[in-house]
Amino acid sequence: MISEISVDWTSFQVSFSLVSLKEGIVNAKKILLLLATVLIILTAGILIKPSRIEPVAYYPPPEPEMSGVYSENRLLRSAELIALGRIHGPEDIEPDDFGNLYSASEDGKVYFISKEGDMKAYAATGGRPLGMKLISDGTLYVADAMKGLLKIGPKGDVQVLSTEAEGVPFKFTDDLDVAKDGTVYFSDASYKYTAPEYLYDLMEGVPRGRLLKYDPRTKKTTVLMKDIFFANGVALSKNEDFVVLNETYKYRIHRYWLKGPKAGTSDVWVENLPGFPDNISSDGNGTFYLAMFTVRNPTMDHLLHPRPWAKILVAKLPKFLWPKPKPYGLAVLLDEEGRALASFQDPTGEHLKEITSVKRKGNYVYLGSLHNDRIGKFELPPEFRK
Repeated sequence: MISEISVDWTSFQVSFSLVSLKEGIVNAKKILLLLATVLIILTAGILIKPSRIEPVAYYPPPEPEMSGVYSENRLLRSAELIALGRIHGPEDIEPDDFGNLYSASEDGKVYFISKEGDMKAYAATGGRPLGMKLISDGTLYVADAMKGLLKIGPKGDVQVLSTEAEGVPFKFTDDLDVAKDGTVYFSDASYKYTAPEYLYDLMEGVPRGRLLKYDPRTKKTTVLMKDIFFANGVALSKNEDFVVLNETYKYRIHRYWLKGPKAGTSDVWVENLPGFPDNISSDGNGTFYLAMFTVRNPTMDHLLHPRPWAKILVAKLPKFLWPKPKPYGLAVLLDEEGRALASFQDPTGEHLKEITSVKRKGNYVYLGSLHNDRIGKFELPPEFRK
């Protein structure tokens, strides 16, 4: 005779559920403990990691409102795009008298772009060509971040003109302009940090930039200004009685007098700009064309710059965790007194962003970018074509 066995499955299921729940809690605690341990190790590693920078406190002026001439507009969204997807990092552009362009790429090559849009390598510097100036005999002067001040002949031959001043080598040759007598005025953004390290220069807050003059007759390079917080764009005035120099990380532009009673002295020409002034050019008729890399960054201005310890911590992080520039396209017209006449913008940065150069030819301005894959061609409004 077989007797029936009764099992209380409800109690068994409850007991099993409790065991599973306890095991889950234990496992979750182990995972959290592991994550906490990893976090502590990473934090400790960041804290003991040597810093690449020795920052100082910097207190930027209050950010001006984007109003008046700087009121938001979308005019740059109508710009034609040249060499789209075929050029990478055309930081500067030089148009010739026949509708062709010269520009450069991050691959170290200078390119010739025909008015039909055909593109071919014109010269190779072996460095990172940035600012450039084409003169009437077909010579192209280039500020190469890695190689110094260069001269490229009509056949593409490259000649090094200058690599140091006062015994201090250039680390970041940036922009230039050429006077009628052949004198080259140019900038060395930093004598400590190279082009790939420019964000360290921003973080450090120590002025190491210079304005320089190269005399082709004596082949001598002279320092005109120093202790500039990232010396960038350079442009001569209509009468070549002064040259302007952008001080990017202080949001201002200097004027250095070349002639007259103030010759050899400098003053602040424009201050407290709403963005980062990059290159600047002149049309020779009294108007300057200013490129703004982007608008101001509140995190940098208010949180990081006043606190050296915070900049040290950020500088130790992978760069993808650093504050990012806002995608924005911004070009500004200025008169010889430094007054803003107009601004042309792309607030989304979808069409044109991170503009680093603005060059005029005829009724158009051409816009370059250090990181973008295109050159902008923008038709000036009628009131600015004279």
